[in-house]
Amino acid sequence: MDNPDIPPSRRRALIPVLTAGLVAVTIASLAFGPVALGPERIGAALLGHGDRVAATILFDLRLPRTIVGLIVGGMLGLAGAVLQGYLRNPLAEPSVLGASNAAALGAVGAIYFGLYVAHPVALPLLAILAALLALLALFALSGRSESPLSLILAGIAISTLAGAGISLALNLSPNPFAAMEIMTWLLGSIENRSMEHVWIALPCILLGAGLLLLDGRALDALSLGEDGARSLGVDLRRTRLRLLLGVAIGVGGAVAVSGAIGFVGLIVPHIVRPLTDRSPSAILLPSLLGGAVLLAAADILVRLTPTTNELKLGVVTAFLGVPVFLLHLLRERRTW
Repeated sequence: MDNPDIPPSRRRALIPVLTAGLVAVTIASLAFGPVALGPERIGAALLGHGDRVAATILFDLRLPRTIVGLIVGGMLGLAGAVLQGYLRNPLAEPSVLGASNAAALGAVGAIYFGLYVAHPVALPLLAILAALLALLALFALSGRSESPLSLILAGIAISTLAGAGISLALNLSPNPFAAMEIMTWLLGSIENRSMEHVWIALPCILLGAGLLLLDGRALDALSLGEDGARSLGVDLRRTRLRLLLGVAIGVGGAVAVSGAIGFVGLIVPHIVRPLTDRSPSAILLPSLLGGAVLLAAADILVRLTPTTNELKLGVVTAFLGVPVFLLHLLRERRTW
């Protein structure tokens, strides 16, 4: 159903505005930080004529961090929009199906057993593997049921179990330094990321996002209910398979390099939904772009906040997310 409060011209302008915002936060992310880089220094560094300090800051520190922030934010925003449409639940986000907590448990395992010291790739690989194992467990627990309720209940069980595993690792941590490392990672951050992290996460996020974007028409049909979707020719089992694979692979790859960052997948769809016709398919691409803009902007705020130790990104998104979510909840509670 169209939203009469939003003119069609404004709905058509949403994607261009978000794209312009994406370009703006990308440039700002490359320019701002403890050492500011002006347009001249950035341009010279990109052309290969800049000074060595500017080139090091730009290519070794800020460019990988910016890319990670954009792709992780985009994946979380898209996953939240898809899950809210599929489960027909405005509170749905990636953690609902246990993917986020399972990926976090895999990464915590790499830290706990010291595998990430042997090779940095061990941490993201274990996170992605744990997300995929959570997917298999989700299928096993929900069985052949096509009901979203069965997926939610199975996801809660997996998420709770993964959370208990994380708590156990903290409780049995062999030394306080290991516990501190685990807690630091769980707070979420994209500080000190390299292009190696980009190449680890990017294939997973591209594959996951591609699978999720395929289900736009199916999500619209599901808004009529499962029987209505079947009557329109939607194969619910294939739709569920693509959705779960997309969430597990995409979110697993994102969490693997960023740690646990919450609220992005929850609040971004609520922000863009009033600016669309409110159909599930209409908010997918805007949520992807909006998630990228939000996380990159939050990371800029992290860098510019004067603190002894850099704030963790997950903390900032929580402080930003709760007021925004409550505001939109009060505004939109009658439209769901």
